[in-house]
Amino acid sequence: MREFHPHIYLSQMFRLKSSVVIAHITGWLICLGLPLLFISGQTGDSKALSILFSTDYLVFLVTYVALFYFHTTFLFPRLYFRKLHVLYFLSVFLLLVMVNHMRPYDHLFSKLPHPAREEQWQPQPPPGEIPRGPEGMEPPHRPPMRIDIVSDFLFLLTIALSIAIETTHRWRQTEKRALYAETRKTQAELSFLKAQINPHFLFNTLNNIYSLAITRSDHTAMSIMKLSNMLRYVTEDTRDDYVLLESEIDCLRDYIDLQKLRLTTKTKVNFAVTGSPGIKCIAPLVLLPFLENAFKYGVSNHEPSEITILLQTTENKIHFYCSNKLFRISPDTNRTGIGISNTRQRLDHLYPDKYELQISEDNGAYAISLQLQV
Repeated sequence: MREFHPHIYLSQMFRLKSSVVIAHITGWLICLGLPLLFISGQTGDSKALSILFSTDYLVFLVTYVALFYFHTTFLFPRLYFRKLHVLYFLSVFLLLVMVNHMRPYDHLFSKLPHPAREEQWQPQPPPGEIPRGPEGMEPPHRPPMRIDIVSDFLFLLTIALSIAIETTHRWRQTEKRALYAETRKTQAELSFLKAQINPHFLFNTLNNIYSLAITRSDHTAMSIMKLSNMLRYVTEDTRDDYVLLESEIDCLRDYIDLQKLRLTTKTKVNFAVTGSPGIKCIAPLVLLPFLENAFKYGVSNHEPSEITILLQTTENKIHFYCSNKLFRISPDTNRTGIGISNTRQRLDHLYPDKYELQISEDNGAYAISLQLQV
């Protein structure tokens, strides 16, 4: 499992929050700047920009900003997402009635000089005289209060933008949680598979040391030292998903040397490494199960046998080859499946579409060829 770096996490969160703030500021500058352009175009008066310093524009600005954040932080998450749909739509309707009553855009527009108003100017009658229309008709009654269509449209646009932003935000949070859960699941599976491989190897190695101890072999102490080196590698150096290839090769050498201590002269082991490991990395313990399988089923005390292990490194590939003679074994001792099967699962997790594993059995010979892209 990779280490958690708080400073990297905080810097990423800071960049994320900064981008959100910048996006909000940019959006408000665009949305609230559009009425200024519309008013300027309608009046034909370049002095329309003076409304930036007016009380009416401040009321206009505060109204829609407050509506946006009130809907984003309270109405939508507290009512709509909690299935209180009737209360939510009733609240939005009341806000619409309030905005239509306030008529923020209409008040902003009506106080500006407009050419059409100047054309409609008529001389006022002398004091005490009743104004009359054409041909002595009575003046028409004052029209009823009209609906501020622009204010209502801006209200609906503000609510729509709030819904879109909040829905997108929640979708991204859900996606992040799902991705995090999947990552944790994958890491747990890898840890479980690795834990299955390690006890399996330890069990076989301890059996070998037990055999040496029973026969009072002079190589018992050396085998314990080799096992100690391997256990240190397994428990301390393989905490990450990848380790240096050189460390993995050292582990393989220790394992081969440990196995040689119990072999007779009938078994020949060929181990060769070509190319330079350099700073190449590999998944830890991904090659060891193949060696374990070869020494478990490719060794006989009665017949000659040979185990060939080749590891070739190129600029972007690692090729591992292992072959051995396959001796007949009884069904109750056939327990190699778990190591190879788990290794294949680890390869699927750590090298998706980047490895080729070929296992062949022909004329009593068993061979494994593994190519990894690094």
